[in-house]
Amino acid sequence: MKIIDGENAVMGRLASYVAKQALQGEEVAVINCDKVIITGNKRFHKDKFDAGRRKVGTIQRGPKISKSSDKIVKRSIRGMLPNYREGRGRQAWKRIKCYVGIPKELKIEEGKVIKAGKEKTTKFMRVEELGK
Repeated sequence: MKIIDGENAVMGRLASYVAKQALQGEEVAVINCDKVIITGNKRFHKDKFDAGRRKVGTIQRGPKISKSSDKIVKRSIRGMLPNYREGRGRQAWKRIKCYVGIPKELKIEEGKVIKAGKEKTTKFMRVEELGK
């Protein structure tokens, strides 16, 4: 099992890497999903996310999007998989686990965690800010 630390990792790059590893047959766990960053304009991303959650009258508009950071990251990984409902996309989807923080049930050995965050950007927001 590959354990990837999402702290200071750009969400799109992290998602494509995790999806590729899962498609190759590797079990992947992403930890610290709340510290993954989204680059770009904060207001744009927040408005786009809220528009998918907004209710107009009594009718629910848009897709049902969760506010929890681990589910936001897992949803972005899902977008990188080919047809996550059938075939190899479904098998890869089952191999991916996302966690907020570091869970106790995951046995983390020193030196086995892949550090994904190496980017230095000026305009960004964390996934935990998106769900608030």
